[in-house]
Amino acid sequence: MSSGGATAELVVSFGEMLIDFVPDVAGVSLAESGGFIKAPGGAPANVAVAITKLGGRSAFIGKFGDDEFGHMLADILKKNGVEDEGVRFDTNARTALAFVTLKSNGEREFMFYRNPSADMLLTESELNLSLIKRAKIFHYGSISLISEPCRSAHLAAMRAAKQAGILLSYDPNVRLPLWPSEEAARTGIKSIWKEADFIKVSDDEVAFLTQGDPHKEETVKTLWYDGLKLLVVTDGEKGCRYFTKDFKGQLPGYAVKTIDTTGAGDAFVGALLVSIAKDNALFKNEEKLKQALTFANACGAICTTKKGAIPALPTASMAMELVAKAK
Repeated sequence: MSSGGATAELVVSFGEMLIDFVPDVAGVSLAESGGFIKAPGGAPANVAVAITKLGGRSAFIGKFGDDEFGHMLADILKKNGVEDEGVRFDTNARTALAFVTLKSNGEREFMFYRNPSADMLLTESELNLSLIKRAKIFHYGSISLISEPCRSAHLAAMRAAKQAGILLSYDPNVRLPLWPSEEAARTGIKSIWKEADFIKVSDDEVAFLTQGDPHKEETVKTLWYDGLKLLVVTDGEKGCRYFTKDFKGQLPGYAVKTIDTTGAGDAFVGALLVSIAKDNALFKNEEKLKQALTFANACGAICTTKKGAIPALPTASMAMELVAKAK
C-alpha cells in the first residue's frame, strides 16, 4: 500500500477494465504483427491505479468475466492497492479484450472483442452504493453508457454520488468503434455532460464533440456550462488548457521520448484527482491549480515513455523529478 493510502480521501472509479493485446513491434498492422503483449487496460481502471501509484487512495467498481483474464485483472488491482469491494464477476460472460495497433508515431487504433463482455453487464443491483458514498470523488467515462444494463447502473451510481454531495469527475474517453455511430457517441457522451463537476477532454475529443476547431477558445467554450467547476483540455505533448468560472490559462507539456501514448490521459487524470482529493479549493485558486496541472502534465508525459498503460504509470517522485528538471 502507498504511504498516504490509509488517511487519503477516497476516489472511486467506475467502468471497464480489459486486456489490451499490443503488437510486440511498433508500426505494424494487427494482421502483420507476429506476436502480442498482454497489457491490462480500460481507462477507469488505469485512473484508479494511477491514483494509488501516486500515493492516493482509490477503489474500482466494475465487472469481469469469471475467467482467467478477469481474475488476472482483479489481482492487478489488488496488487496495486486499489480497493476492490466494488468488483463483481459474471459466470456467463467473458472479460473484454482489445487488440491495439501502435502506429510508428505511438498513436493507436483499436479492435474490440465485447459481444457482450462482462463489464457491459453490470446491473444496478450489483452496485456497492456504500462504497460510492464513502468517496470524495466519483470518476467515470462514457464507454459504460453505450449499452444496457451497464448504462442504468452508471446513471444510478452517479445519482447516488450526487445525492451524497460527492464531486463528479468525467473523462469521456471517446472510443468510436464501440458506439453504433458517431451521432450516437456524441449524443450519449453529452447526455450526462451537465452532471459533472470536473471534465477532462483531449483536443481530438473537443473536435469530435463540437465539430469545430479545438484550438479556438470559442469552440472549447461551447463545452462549458454553469455549474462546472473545472474544464481541462489536454493537447498531447503541448500540455493543457484549463477553464474555471473565474480564470483560464494554458500550461506547456514536457518533451520526452514517446514510445506509446496508451494511458497518458489516465495518468494525467489520476494525478489531478489526487490533488483535488487533497484540496478541492484548487478550483478557486489558480496558483494551486497550475501546480496540480503541471504535476499532471509530468505524469502524462512519463506514461508515454514506456509500453502499456499500467506498467508505465509513474510515482510521485518520478513526476516531481521531471518537473524540477524542466525548471
